[in-house]
Amino acid sequence: MTGSDRPLRVVLVDDEPLLRRSLAMIIDAEPDLAVVGEASDGMEAIAAAKATLPDVVLMDVRMPRLDGIEATRDICRLPELGHTRVLVLSMFDLDEYVFHALRAGASGFLLKDSRPDDLLDAIRRTHGGESLFAPSILARLVEHYVYKRHTRPADPVQSRLDRLTAREAEVLGLIGQGLSNDEIAGHLSIAVKTVKSHVSHLLSKLGARDRVQLVIAAYDGGLVQPVPAPTRDRRQ
Repeated sequence: MTGSDRPLRVVLVDDEPLLRRSLAMIIDAEPDLAVVGEASDGMEAIAAAKATLPDVVLMDVRMPRLDGIEATRDICRLPELGHTRVLVLSMFDLDEYVFHALRAGASGFLLKDSRPDDLLDAIRRTHGGESLFAPSILARLVEHYVYKRHTRPADPVQSRLDRLTAREAEVLGLIGQGLSNDEIAGHLSIAVKTVKSHVSHLLSKLGARDRVQLVIAAYDGGLVQPVPAPTRDRRQ
């Protein structure tokens, strides 16, 4: 349960009724999660989010009337939904979907073929302030923001790295590798609560919106050694 002893409130957004029903059955079977709303397009998603004030929105990308990217942007701009996190689900991991979703304010991006346990874990971790990505998507973030960073202006987040303590820089480097709070705690032999405190300080010191920007800052600051981006099948 959450700190208020209630299940995490989830809104499902997808234009396929059968998929929504399947997801709802998986989510509602968990005692700490509850589906409080459903939507079949972006317009309905915004309305459902306003009506239910969910903790997490599972957002499809390709939908009629208003797509998931624009719906995510609108939801993340609403003051009354400041606590709501958006986790994008898609059949495709094309670059334009990933980057547009993140720029719109999404906290993570998973593929629809993810295992049910991974999806449930993603909902909980997204609500807890972590940003979730399929491994292939994290690799694309690295490729886009590191190997092509000469095409971007200087990142204001990276310029604040000198404010960090040695331990905070170490935690930031592990975040850049895609480690969860639990994994960082195990790697550094410290409590998960301590890791969460470090993450909170990193967000504040770097002026970062979320864990996505921390990953980018870790690579831009040289705290993670990039590896050559893998070749991939660009599905059209």
